Amino acid sequence: MTKVASIWSRLGEVASLVATPLLPAHYVELLAPLASSRKARVEEVRDEAPGVKTIVLRPGRGWRGHRAGQHVRVSVAIDGRLVARTYSISSAPERRGGCIDITVKAQGRVSNALHAIEVGAFVTLGAANGEFVLPGGQRILFVTGGSGITPIAAMLRSLAARKAMADVVHVHYARTANDVIFGEELRSLAVDHPGYRLVEIYTASDRRRFDARRLGALVPDWQTREAWACGPQSLLDAVGGVYTSPPHVGHDPRSTNGESHVGQLPRLHVERFRAALAVLPANASGGRVRFATSAPQQSIEADAATPLLLVAERAGLTPKSGCRMGICHTCDCTLVAGCVRDLRTGAAIDEPGVRVQICVCAAAGDVELAL
Repeated sequence: MTKVASIWSRLGEVASLVATPLLPAHYVELLAPLASSRKARVEEVRDEAPGVKTIVLRPGRGWRGHRAGQHVRVSVAIDGRLVARTYSISSAPERRGGCIDITVKAQGRVSNALHAIEVGAFVTLGAANGEFVLPGGQRILFVTGGSGITPIAAMLRSLAARKAMADVVHVHYARTANDVIFGEELRSLAVDHPGYRLVEIYTASDRRRFDARRLGALVPDWQTREAWACGPQSLLDAVGGVYTSPPHVGHDPRSTNGESHVGQLPRLHVERFRAALAVLPANASGGRVRFATSAPQQSIEADAATPLLLVAERAGLTPKSGCRMGICHTCDCTLVAGCVRDLRTGAAIDEPGVRVQICVCAAAGDVELAL
């Protein structure tokens, strides 16, 4: 089944190219995909934990590499169309052999397609991006949960490769010991590197809340450590709460967004896999969404909380998309008429002609989009 799917994926890519004006680079990609920095070949697929696989990719020539903690946009052919999602790179930049890893939890169209992909298939790869990176030289605290370990794994592997694991404490949340992604590797790192202390918390049996008291018990000197956090929204909200109220000795309460404040520690750097959403007004209502450029023109009722990208997909449209959390702007489209609400801030946008990010905006009354 996966072999047939791979063949159809390649045919879908060829068909999409034939249907558009071609450049010489496009023919090169068809004949020798790895001659392009936009392509990557699947070299290995391996299980990491229940429902989690690591995909080993060999990027094409010209790919510029990454810094530990960055993410990359990966596109795969699904039903003859390229669909994209952003994934953290879980391998270290120091890795030899020219390959990179993405570690994928089976959830959503692209992730499920990657779980079924076969060795030898090709995906489209964007450039590495993101500021959730490790400068080096600090006393470090990592707080992770579930698949939030993936960018931190790249950092840990990088520190180990550079023999820079001097003073790192890592608090990781997972449902059980078997659910810890990279569990055996993390435990081996803790044995091999005395400067790395791993604290595993299993939520199936330990339901205590993450707060300043709990963090103080787990990491008594946390206020002297620069911190990186990635994981479920509930965990990130709790971590952010610790770093914002009340102020502690040596603690800069302004630092929850990862900005630099020279001489004031600790700083908190946060990586989110989903956009942080504002609380909607109690009287928030949706409306009818019309897609002005679809053929035939379509419209559909939408509530006040569903992103317009999902509304469009439920209407049978296939708009371009990438990160689905308001970062990459791949899904931007023009507001023709009506009003939308930015779900991250709660702000209303009603100026015709502006570009809106439909992955993080919802209907706020009737709305027409150039889609």
